[in-house]
Amino acid sequence: MRKLGITELKRLTPEAYRESGKIPLIVVLDHVRSLNNVGSVFRTADAFRVEALYLCGITAQPPHAEIHKTALGAEDTVDWLYFKDTLEAVDRLKREGYTVCAVEQAVGSAMLDKLTLDRGKKYAVIFGNEVKGVQQQVIDRCDLCIEIPQYGTKHSLNVSVTAGIVIWNLFNELRVEN
Repeated sequence: MRKLGITELKRLTPEAYRESGKIPLIVVLDHVRSLNNVGSVFRTADAFRVEALYLCGITAQPPHAEIHKTALGAEDTVDWLYFKDTLEAVDRLKREGYTVCAVEQAVGSAMLDKLTLDRGKKYAVIFGNEVKGVQQQVIDRCDLCIEIPQYGTKHSLNVSVTAGIVIWNLFNELRVEN
């Protein structure tokens, strides 16, 4: 095996990316504190052609050097909006016909490895604050909660790691083969 060089990867230009088809998924960050986590989620959203990112509450917004450090320019390719209140974002998503899912450990959560999505629907996934998770009042307005099964002694993952796992899984469920 030989490692591929950067020019062999055939990455889209930012312009081509903006024109490319996206999966019907919006990612919502509910009061995420760490700018590095925000940047990482931008980069993951770019990698899997997420429709948009909604940044809510205390979640920082581009342009910001700390976001750029981990986003590596994805903050310029992924569409994003800011909402002062996460509930405003949820209400907008519901009006626009999205099935809204909190990623949280909750009574009745759907386990990610058992989740099947309808390719004819649009989805939004909400990731919460690094300490407090998704706000209960936000969960109360969601259509379902998604949980990542965990088998070790810890019962939580970093929010950017969680986003990577969930977005990858939803990408595989929602993408249309070209």
